Amino acid sequence: MNRAERLSAVLDLLADGGQIEVDRIVEQLGVSPATARRDLDALAQQQLLTRTRGGAVAHSVAYDLPIRYKHQQNPDAKAAIARAASAIVPRGAVIGLCGGTTATAIADELMSRADIMEPAADPGLTIVTNAINIAMQLAMRPQIKTVVTGGVVHARSYELVGSYTDGVLGNISLDIAFIGANGIDAAVGPTSHDEREAAVNALMAGRAAHAVLVVDASKLDKRAFAAIGGPRLFQTVITDSAVTTDQRARLVDAGYDVIVA
Repeated sequence: MNRAERLSAVLDLLADGGQIEVDRIVEQLGVSPATARRDLDALAQQQLLTRTRGGAVAHSVAYDLPIRYKHQQNPDAKAAIARAASAIVPRGAVIGLCGGTTATAIADELMSRADIMEPAADPGLTIVTNAINIAMQLAMRPQIKTVVTGGVVHARSYELVGSYTDGVLGNISLDIAFIGANGIDAAVGPTSHDEREAAVNALMAGRAAHAVLVVDASKLDKRAFAAIGGPRLFQTVITDSAVTTDQRARLVDAGYDVIVA
């Protein structure tokens, strides 16, 4: 394991519980305590964590670490949600994808569908996204027409945000929009840590005939800073099998159609 891979692994360990001790890094990665401390110091210099005596805690921006540092969080749940999302997308549809790991999983699932990827005169799918990592993946697939919103790159999430997105999203119509969230509360609705991402997500959802929230069960009953929209904007929630009966009932009572993947 080279140093870059090791630093990424340290961040994955940190993401699991919000804090990490030197001893755990030594045990999990098979490195010396001195190496573990140097790695933590290096990540602290990049403002990706905050050093503590004997370890580190998640930095204030840890919720928004780049996707390459978050790909191992709840992968089975995200894969199940992606399959359920793909199942409601017909060939030839125009869909919107926000940024985030669940949306990335949905893009991967759509690219694996034989009916979408078969050669044809018309695109098998049109995808509008504000996530530059998703756009880069889709650009390699000529069967998918990829439309990227304008905007300023949010350096820690790879999402395009800001008023420049209005020019694109304000002039298109989507069949389905898949929108992620940092939390969803039955009373408050979906929320995001970042108000700029929340604004783009709400705008994208508003351009869709069917707006779908895609959130794993760890996001349920959670609230973040910026509101995205409620049942009047989003008709459906797709979540995973870890959702409880009470959580599902509250979402249904709030007006959502809930799909459990």
